[in-house]
Amino acid sequence: MKHSEGFLKLVNEAKSRVKETTPEAVRQKQEAGEAFHFVDVREDKEWQAGHAVGAIHLGKGIIERDVEATIPDHDAEIILYCGGGYRSALAADALQQMGYTNVISMDGGWTRWKNLDYPTTSD
Repeated sequence: MKHSEGFLKLVNEAKSRVKETTPEAVRQKQEAGEAFHFVDVREDKEWQAGHAVGAIHLGKGIIERDVEATIPDHDAEIILYCGGGYRSALAADALQQMGYTNVISMDGGWTRWKNLDYPTTSD
């Protein structure tokens, strides 16, 4: 997908402020039984078409509104993903501004997760 210059500038600024991880590291955490919140921030139709096993859905359009009711612990580990890691970086940046202290964006997102044949499901 071709992204606009302004969008990429915004994403790069957000990425300079947030931690990132990889799908491989997230899958290792899952397999080790580590506790964390795995949040898909893609649009509803993207989520319904398929998502990572173990994920919950809080789309980027509503995450700031609904996250505190869903994940009230501001120190909980939250790993966000989207299609490739851009929207999740923007969402992670916003959550940090809300006081969440352990938010991580999964670089490579859903695309890399699927390419690695990690477990998926759909609604």
